[in-house]
Amino acid sequence: MAGELEGRVALVTGSAGGIGRATAVMLAAMGADLVLLDLKRDTLKDVVHEIEAMGRRAHAIPIDIQDRAGVRAAIAEAETVLGGIGILVNNAGVGASGPGELENIGDADLDRMFGVHVMGAFVAAQAVVPGMKARKWGRIVNIASNRGQVGFTDGSHYSGAKGALIAMAKSWAKELAPFGILANAVAPGVVRTAMTEEHGMDAIVEEASWNLMNRWAEPEEIAATVAFLVSGAGSYYTGQLMCPNGGDPIVGI
Repeated sequence: MAGELEGRVALVTGSAGGIGRATAVMLAAMGADLVLLDLKRDTLKDVVHEIEAMGRRAHAIPIDIQDRAGVRAAIAEAETVLGGIGILVNNAGVGASGPGELENIGDADLDRMFGVHVMGAFVAAQAVVPGMKARKWGRIVNIASNRGQVGFTDGSHYSGAKGALIAMAKSWAKELAPFGILANAVAPGVVRTAMTEEHGMDAIVEEASWNLMNRWAEPEEIAATVAFLVSGAGSYYTGQLMCPNGGDPIVGI
């Protein structure tokens, strides 16, 4: 797929590490120029340098995605620098910062969970969709989670936010298909990233034991699913949920 995205500009949120960074680098390898949005300014610079070393252009947006007005303005500025954004990967995410039991989840954690995952994705889509409509081409991929499909024993605010990303992708697919815009969601299982490692490797190993392959995924394995969806090979997929989860759960009819 090298060169397939030549002339395309992709925006990846949460692109300083993990799935976001792996996705940004993979799309750059396919020929895209990248708009990189993340709160982690210093790490974001490293991703910019990595992509520029590949001969692609990269524009960094070091901002909290919950800053809706700032995000809108920054995306508009990025489009003046690199051109119209044709690919949006809504990857920005956070884990629970406090207790996960329903009655103990605080307002601040609840607001942050939905502010980053749901409102962040919504505002980013609002910012880029008008240009996609005008060009009659666009690809949107929301990074959800298997917990957004089947829930979990705690952290219902996380599961709920990821479930919302799945539902939004399905709704956007129906709304935007007449304009040549495809929208899908990806629901990974356990992936080894800096965020999941915050809970300790024991937790990652335990969750990996629940799937049929008895291992965790690396970020590049999830990025490959995103790359497929935005490539020509994925041109007949919209409104779908792709599940690189090692068999946790098995989905479909």
